[in-house]
Amino acid sequence: MTAVPGRRSSTFTRLLRHGFTDPSAAERLLELDDLASVRSDPVLFEALGATADPDLALRGLVRLVEAEEEGERQVLLDTLITAKPLRDRLLGVLGASEALGDHLARHPRDWQALVTYEAVDLHPGVPEFERGLADAVDADSLRVAYRRCLLTLAARDVCGTTGIAQTAAELADLATATLRAALAIARTAAPEDAAQCRLAVIAMGKCGGQELNYVSDVDVIFVAEARDGVEEHKALQAATRVAAHMMRLCSETTAEGTIWEVDANLRPEGRNGPLVRTLSSHLAYYQRWAKTWEFQALLKARAVAGDPELGADYVDAVSPLVWQAADRENFVPDVQQMRRRVVDNIPADRIDRELKLGPGGLRDVEFAVQLLQLVHGRSDASLRSGTTLEALRALADGGYVGRADAAQLDEAYRFLRSMEHRIQLYKLRRTHLVPEGEADLRRLGRSLGMRTDPVAELNKAWRRHASVVRRLHEKIFYRPLLDAVAQLAPGESRLSARAAAIRLEALGYADPAAALRHLEALSSGVSRKAAIQRTLLPVLLGWFADSADPDAGLLGFRKVSDALGKTPWYLRLLRDEGAAAENLARVLSAGRLAPDLLMRAPEAVAILGDPEGLTPRTREHLEQEVLAAVGRADGAESAVAVVRGVRRRELFRTTAADIIGSYGTEDSPAEQDLGALVDRVGSAVTDLNAATIAGALRAAVRERWGDTLPTRFAVIGMGRFGGHELSYGSDADVLFVHRPREGVSDEEAGKAANAVVGEMRRLLQLPTADPPLLIDADLRPEGRTGPMVRTLKSYEAYYRRWSLVWESQALLRAEHMAGDAELGAEFIELVNPLRYPAEGLGEDAVREIRRLKARMESERMPRGADPTLHAKLGRGGLSDVEWTVQLLQMQHGWAEPGLRTTRTREALAAACAAGLIPAEDAEMLDEAWVLATRVRNAVMLVRGRPGDTFPSDPRELAAVGRYLGYEPGHVGDMLDDYRRITRRARAVVEERFYGAVV
Repeated sequence: MTAVPGRRSSTFTRLLRHGFTDPSAAERLLELDDLASVRSDPVLFEALGATADPDLALRGLVRLVEAEEEGERQVLLDTLITAKPLRDRLLGVLGASEALGDHLARHPRDWQALVTYEAVDLHPGVPEFERGLADAVDADSLRVAYRRCLLTLAARDVCGTTGIAQTAAELADLATATLRAALAIARTAAPEDAAQCRLAVIAMGKCGGQELNYVSDVDVIFVAEARDGVEEHKALQAATRVAAHMMRLCSETTAEGTIWEVDANLRPEGRNGPLVRTLSSHLAYYQRWAKTWEFQALLKARAVAGDPELGADYVDAVSPLVWQAADRENFVPDVQQMRRRVVDNIPADRIDRELKLGPGGLRDVEFAVQLLQLVHGRSDASLRSGTTLEALRALADGGYVGRADAAQLDEAYRFLRSMEHRIQLYKLRRTHLVPEGEADLRRLGRSLGMRTDPVAELNKAWRRHASVVRRLHEKIFYRPLLDAVAQLAPGESRLSARAAAIRLEALGYADPAAALRHLEALSSGVSRKAAIQRTLLPVLLGWFADSADPDAGLLGFRKVSDALGKTPWYLRLLRDEGAAAENLARVLSAGRLAPDLLMRAPEAVAILGDPEGLTPRTREHLEQEVLAAVGRADGAESAVAVVRGVRRRELFRTTAADIIGSYGTEDSPAEQDLGALVDRVGSAVTDLNAATIAGALRAAVRERWGDTLPTRFAVIGMGRFGGHELSYGSDADVLFVHRPREGVSDEEAGKAANAVVGEMRRLLQLPTADPPLLIDADLRPEGRTGPMVRTLKSYEAYYRRWSLVWESQALLRAEHMAGDAELGAEFIELVNPLRYPAEGLGEDAVREIRRLKARMESERMPRGADPTLHAKLGRGGLSDVEWTVQLLQMQHGWAEPGLRTTRTREALAAACAAGLIPAEDAEMLDEAWVLATRVRNAVMLVRGRPGDTFPSDPRELAAVGRYLGYEPGHVGDMLDDYRRITRRARAVVEERFYGAVV
């Protein structure tokens, strides 16, 4: 019947109502003669409308009918209409899988495999799949038989006959049968090789765990033994040939496509190791060389093909090693490294679509479950399942994971695996990416039962489940620990004290008994405070465990909580301000300095919750606050006490920003521009110390002379202070200059200036809870034997008559820091000709600088120190770089304005821009200087006291490594990198400082 022009036909409307997105094309297909007997059948429309993609299902059906022999077409259509099981299965597969539709078009008789509906057909095992593959004699026939079996499996899946766990298990059983068939073909092709060896195939990964995907690498390990009378090496060669042929039979692409990749890279030594080993060789490797991740992989080992006795012997032999892994010396750092999310290698445009590796993905659940199995499975055999969901259920039953958390993870994991299966089923391709196209998302949503608005429903459900995984995958390690000590729910299974201690130890806590005491003190009881702590602690414990010293982090948190627990804002801040809790955890567990600063005034924790709290305050802002505080104080000591309190608070701000910038957070990656990070620290500490000195100066003057000192007085920063390159433990190198006010005698002015200096130094070093600021004036004329304070005229006379080259070099860092700004500017004007001499340095002066540097290298290096690892005086360290740059400044500063700076990196960049040093050399020097500076900062942050060498204590060394960006267990790489970078810098120094004419 022809439709009236301009009006939609009834068929078009029916198709639209049944979920077709292109009803016009579908209507044309239904008009084909081959479908004449069914085109109007409401049963067909209903069945097509129930599929994931009705358009795809109809196209697949048409292709199948056209591919069938003419006499069989009507049989197919009649059976389709009269047999509901076939109708649901066939159309369900055609609407979900374009690839299986292609298979049916090539092998149309295979639709008959979907007709049977017996009990054994509903739940087949390995024997049934083996019978389905029995006729395969080569790669092509194996692929056809495999697809036929897969067709029935997918039909049960899309019709809901089997759930996700059963489908994954069936896929693993089908893989097992396929490996056996491929091995039989390989053995038949090489009977002589087969006769020389016993060969067993061990399934690993998802196949071993009986939770395989539709398209996934099938991980295997091969183990072989010689038959009686055969030499071992010949037997292994034969076994290797058979195993390699078996792998090719499954992996190679033929006219019938491929099955899946057989991956043997989990074997000892990976792809560099032999493909086949004897059982004794496997054991020797695992006992001596294997890493923790290899035991984690063996957790899923299962003998699936080949010699069953040998396969069982292998599993029996390696299983005890799996459950002893948690006792290994390097288990904790390995776990810390494995726990850390590895998403850096996922392209940025894919990370939000990654179902497996992205945040809240399948890997999060699988890893969390496997880690808990390794930790607790050594003492509880009920946990030793290779299947994720079975293991999760066992963990919940034993109290190792909270039941509510386990239930949520189970639901989320099943949903995410279902998504993964349906995505792969469409084209039978190995992928874990959620599609972007509207049609693909619609098909995916409908395949999961979402029919009202499939795309929106799918995205909402996916994000919800991923959020659950992201929130819980860390917490499940720690929540049971709190339940074990809080004991709030009688009758609930919970961790024993021993199991709790074992878990804490495995997660990096060196003193689990103390950690449990802290947890009990923080979370026990029914108070609101304890309830909030029980919410916070599971997350905080994970962040502590991510550091080099989890014990210190937890102890610090308890101290801060004890000090602030009664304040109304503290726990609210941590609970409600997303970044505050993580920032606090990073700061408390990174070393001693920042927690020590915080403990002296715990209210500074509020800084960590303020979006602008980690931004350093400007010098103007600091001086304004400091001078206002001095003006309000009753006396000099109380004034400077306030000033030093401000300094302590700002030091905490700076250390916290440095730690968080170096570690990164879940929402903000670690700072990539390490030079900028170093510069921020140097500038912040310099500005802070300058403001502190300005406050101490004002307090000392005000105490004795009121508003006006009898002499104009200025503080000149020298060394790292003048260079804005202070580290946390640096003294403030200074010079003091004064000029008598009009009508004041030189004697009176000199006494006043010296009195002010003495009082400033005393006030800044008074024993208090706040860190002292040491003022060092040893760079003054005549050094320690010279007067502490000089007039500007005295400096001028000394420099004109007595100045040495080293003093001119030291003045390169001179900058006014506090006191009379005009007098400070005059001093800088006075010394400019000394530090930037016209026409540069003479040869004698250059030789003298080099001689002084060589003497310093030989005499000042501490006895016993490793010169390749000393950050200040060692090879390619701070001294090397700074003397090289300073020589360039003194030689060319008179002609190059860019070199007239007190800052090393600025001067180096200016020298490079002026063509005085090649860019490659400048980069090497800059990299070494930044690294050495960060090492000094790290040592101070970790140990709480300054140092120029890497710590010898392993935990402190690991903490330095974490600050510098190295994963646990990689301190050796850190030291190697330091030596490599500084060695390259030293080569530049040898050429540019000692060798070349600059």
